[in-house]
Amino acid sequence: MYLNRRTVLLGMAAASPLATAGRLWAAPSGGSRLLVVFLRGAYDATNIIIPTGSDFYYASRPTLAIPKPDSTNPHAALPLDAAWALHPALRDTILPLYQKGEVAFIPFAGTDDLTRSHFETQDTIELGQDIKGSRNYRSGFMGRLAQRLNGASPISFTPQLPLTFQGAGAIPNVAINAVGKPAITAHQAQLISNMYAGRPLASAVDEGFHVRDDVYHAITDKLTQASRGAASPKGFELSARRIGQLMRDRFSLGFVDVGGWDTHVNQGGATGYLADRIGELGRGLAGFSEEIGPEWHNTVVVVISEFGRTFRENGDRGTDHGHGSIYWVLGGGIKGGRLAGEQIPVDQKHLFQNRDYPVLTDYRALFGGLFTRMYGLKPTDLQAIFPATSPTDLNLV
Repeated sequence: MYLNRRTVLLGMAAASPLATAGRLWAAPSGGSRLLVVFLRGAYDATNIIIPTGSDFYYASRPTLAIPKPDSTNPHAALPLDAAWALHPALRDTILPLYQKGEVAFIPFAGTDDLTRSHFETQDTIELGQDIKGSRNYRSGFMGRLAQRLNGASPISFTPQLPLTFQGAGAIPNVAINAVGKPAITAHQAQLISNMYAGRPLASAVDEGFHVRDDVYHAITDKLTQASRGAASPKGFELSARRIGQLMRDRFSLGFVDVGGWDTHVNQGGATGYLADRIGELGRGLAGFSEEIGPEWHNTVVVVISEFGRTFRENGDRGTDHGHGSIYWVLGGGIKGGRLAGEQIPVDQKHLFQNRDYPVLTDYRALFGGLFTRMYGLKPTDLQAIFPATSPTDLNLV
């Protein structure tokens, strides 16, 4: 529970499942909601949104390629259009949303960071700054967005505040996969509140404990009812439903990251490690859309990753660090059911450095276009959020 930048209450922060600034985070009132899902480790987009119209894809991935669409083959890709298809693990989750026009995929998306370093490029994306300038690690793009939105209620569903929310004060954060009984009891909380009574931090302390308790009960009470007291399974699917409930009732600007996408070895194709991971992600996103209820129509979810992976499979039946990726935009009000953004033929001639997807849609330009439509931000606001970047309007909202 971060009440200011001093260390007086850091012990309380470690004990509490939620960190919050000294102000009231009011429940959203039907306005736009944004959730950014960061797939850390660089997911292999090419085997998830599959270029089935490309013979080069099948030649480049002799053991990993997903079979072309075939209604008689349960392991075949699911057609999206004449050139692209979806991984079969997403048959019951993401495909129905796509068919309802609630999902759009943006191929050839990413950043101009060419390091192919997980940490370097993750930082690049979270900061959202001009790569040609010096980095300010105290200013992330979601933090700058939160500063420019009136009435925004931000939260990070992570154990620690990520770079992307830096610079906006002490944003609430909660480790959604590991919410347990608060380490500080109600009696101890009251004693601490009494200590600060009549002091400048009093309201911050009280609000911090209120938010902590609200989140704890919002998560545990519902889970106890649904599972009849049994231990709940872990994973993104369960976490996403928790996130949906919290964003439905209380928060309007969220960030969550999901790890485990660095598939150098034995990645698998229609089945295997990556198929299991993407299936979990799909169930989580579908569960989020159900849990957030009618507010799904006011919600935009953007799924990103730091970079793509090599187009050709390696000798260990996996893929290595690449460049361009494929991003997802989901929501009840999305103009989806399509692949959006600039596209090129998927062949050897158009590979970046003869190994990766190129980046044709910059992630900052993509977010800038979304922010313009979602929030009506002015060009000066967008320049403050994403310096030296012009928004790209893909008509997604």
